Amino acid sequence: MEAQGSEADPGTEEAGPLADHGVTASEAAARNTAEQTPFAKVLAVVSSIGPPVTVATALLVYFGWARSDAQSRAMGLDVSLFGYSVQDYALRSIRSLFFPLVCILIAGLLWLAADDWLRSQLRPGHWRLLVVRLSIAAIIGGAVLAAGCWLIALVRPQGSFLVIPFLMAAGVLLAHWGLRLRRLALNRPARAVGRTGLQGRALEATFVFTLVTILLFWGASDFAQVVGRGLAADIEAQVTLLPRADVYSHSDLAIGAAGVTRTSMGAAASPVYKYTGLHLLVLSGGRFFLLPEGWTLARGTVVVLPDNDAVRVEFGRQETDAGQGNRAGGFAARPAGSPAQPRGRNRTLGRTGAGNGAG
Repeated sequence: MEAQGSEADPGTEEAGPLADHGVTASEAAARNTAEQTPFAKVLAVVSSIGPPVTVATALLVYFGWARSDAQSRAMGLDVSLFGYSVQDYALRSIRSLFFPLVCILIAGLLWLAADDWLRSQLRPGHWRLLVVRLSIAAIIGGAVLAAGCWLIALVRPQGSFLVIPFLMAAGVLLAHWGLRLRRLALNRPARAVGRTGLQGRALEATFVFTLVTILLFWGASDFAQVVGRGLAADIEAQVTLLPRADVYSHSDLAIGAAGVTRTSMGAAASPVYKYTGLHLLVLSGGRFFLLPEGWTLARGTVVVLPDNDAVRVEFGRQETDAGQGNRAGGFAARPAGSPAQPRGRNRTLGRTGAGNGAG
């Protein structure tokens, strides 16, 4: 009877390791058996890394879309015109998020190391009080940080916060970590509170995870707006560094953008029109997006042409007009004995410059 009474009290030191966790010997044996099962080990690993990987992938896709949307709007376009796929959005976000993701991963590793060290100090009696005080400080500090950032967001609802959502997420995580550390320091593990307590703490962890995820998406949205507008400004300043695009067509394309020059070539019965002064922004969704010389965000026009056999586009670097007199390719008559030119487009890509991350 004494053994049963001490086993029922998880807070006593004499109750042994089973009483500290609030479980019976049969329950502990069953749990150990389940943990030794290979499937259980795999399931535990998947359940631990699955949600973070899912959130990280979703953040990459969302950031790529938000960045492309901000850049497109700054250029007077809609992001849907480019026809990007989910993979395109994820790939376009990696370069911008590389440094922030590395910083987050380093901070996470340091956090895990600190948590492991503090947990190891719970056994010696003279360290337990210090850990309890640190946990209380973490709870208060995290709550104050999150509340302060929330107040700033309420005072400036129209502002671009950048780091505010990330600081708020850090405050929420710090407060929750301090709460869990305090429970461990006071010998209050989750198993000792019964089924109702387990459900409550699982719900608590779910709410924290959901809140932090929402805050990360909020911060990614604000950061993407700044990055997208910055990329649009870079394109404006470096239009001439984009690949030169010479367009040939049997029909008059009536490109009226400033800076574009039309030259009539070929015979009268089969005319060929050449358009120069264009630069490739991006090829996406089966369409060429071209920028004329002197393009600006305020008054610039984006020329959109279909990627089909109706037009031929030659890409290259900026060069002089020398030696460009007969470049109509398959549209113009070729000298006798010269090799036949392929039909369709002739893509000779040169230096991409700084703007190929468009959209």
